[in-house]
Amino acid sequence: MAADMRLPTIRKPVSISAFDRKDLVVPGDVITSDTGFMRGHGTYVDEDKLTASVAGEVQRVDKLICVRPLKTRFNGEVGDVVVGRITEVQQKRWKVETNSRLDSVLLLSSVNLPGGELRRRSAEDELTMREYLQEGDLISAEVQSVFSDGALSLHTRSLKYGKLGQGVLVQLSPSLIKRQKTHFHNLPCGASIILGNNGFVWLYPTPGQQEEEAGGFYTSLEPVNLSDREVISRLRNCLLALAAHKVLLYDTSVLYCYESSLQHQVKDILKPEVMEEIVMLTQQKLFEQEG
Repeated sequence: MAADMRLPTIRKPVSISAFDRKDLVVPGDVITSDTGFMRGHGTYVDEDKLTASVAGEVQRVDKLICVRPLKTRFNGEVGDVVVGRITEVQQKRWKVETNSRLDSVLLLSSVNLPGGELRRRSAEDELTMREYLQEGDLISAEVQSVFSDGALSLHTRSLKYGKLGQGVLVQLSPSLIKRQKTHFHNLPCGASIILGNNGFVWLYPTPGQQEEEAGGFYTSLEPVNLSDREVISRLRNCLLALAAHKVLLYDTSVLYCYESSLQHQVKDILKPEVMEEIVMLTQQKLFEQEG
């Protein structure tokens, strides 16, 4: 029977002093004793000192101080890109699971019709809703508005949004996704990635050409070749490694981690010692780039 043995090895010392975080707090930590600051979410005043009530990252906006929790459900804002799963088909709307406290809503009037037609939605469209999206389908969408109870209203009125085809879904913490101008990236390694602000990351083979006639409902069901599957599997393991070490996820960090992992087999990336080595190399590259 095959056995996987790990022997101790001498590792190169890596300086991590540059990565020490001064803005991370735990409940009870005093953020500031200056009374000129305003109290935001995740803080309370104790004996005239502003104190953290949750574990997370301190954020300052002018005189307002709040603490963003490291582990939380998704609190959506208008314009956020999300990846979600259809959970229910209702009258003129779909319910979508987006890792938030309440199910999000995708209205029939907020999706493109097949063929890109611009017209009012009729009763016939309502009867054929399951032909567009049904329970279990994965979609990419954008937050259009936030209801008073905190539920999100989504829309897919752009060709870059819509139903997702073949790929891999990785579920991570929303606090690890870095906000950027675009969350759709075609990586040079041959795969594409959608970094949803809600912590759902979608990995898929880079499509050769975009099918515009389908209005976002076309999904390719052709077999994915072995090399593309290996690249996607490696990227998935890299994402899990970065998330385990609480590294912010964006196109550059994912690509650096992918490059650092090429000397290891895909199945070895999630071994603790290999994971630590790959993440250290990634952090060094990011620090050199920023420095």
